[in-house]
Amino acid sequence: MQPPERRLSALQQAAQQLGAALGADTANRLLAYLDLLQRWNATYNLTAVRDPDEMVVQHLFDCLAVIAPLKRQAGEVGQLLDVGSGGGLPGIVIAAVCPQWQVVCVDTVGKKAAFIRQAAAELQLRNLQGEHARVEQLQAAPFDVITSRAFASLADFVHLTRPHLRSGGVWMAMKGKRPDAEIAELDGSVEVLHVEHLDVPQLSAERCIVWMRPHL
Repeated sequence: MQPPERRLSALQQAAQQLGAALGADTANRLLAYLDLLQRWNATYNLTAVRDPDEMVVQHLFDCLAVIAPLKRQAGEVGQLLDVGSGGGLPGIVIAAVCPQWQVVCVDTVGKKAAFIRQAAAELQLRNLQGEHARVEQLQAAPFDVITSRAFASLADFVHLTRPHLRSGGVWMAMKGKRPDAEIAELDGSVEVLHVEHLDVPQLSAERCIVWMRPHL
């Protein structure tokens, strides 16, 4: 495991490459989040990635890669819903880096929602909320952006979350390789705005965002 100062330096360098430069306070908050995730992982299966250095790359770098695209597509301020958030990815990362965004993470597993709430308290993220619910039963105001990371197929994702999308809002689906088969399964009520390739530092696997909105 890298010493803390090297992890901090690597995190800030990767964020800079991704157009999401981090101050020391925010970077340290993200590393504190990983420490919390590791502690909870000892009891609850929040993430399959266990090695601390791999967590920095596969969790933090991976989620930081969506920050600049999110701001370009939806601006600096808004309401975001992270569906099937699990251990808070990408919701906690977005909440930490983008304090003007109000972030709600929803998960059907109670312990995962409890972890989100604990992270919000320990990391002092007043813009982060954890909800234990099925997304189709969630009681919440509509959102400007709805995101997911390996939650479901695109068709299921948009079907389940459509009632929560504000007029003019967008879906931000985080995927690995370009999901052409899933895109082909979308019906005519959904418009794919574009598929944005992401270059994640130190990650060899493919990553992309599928941006969608209801067909106008």
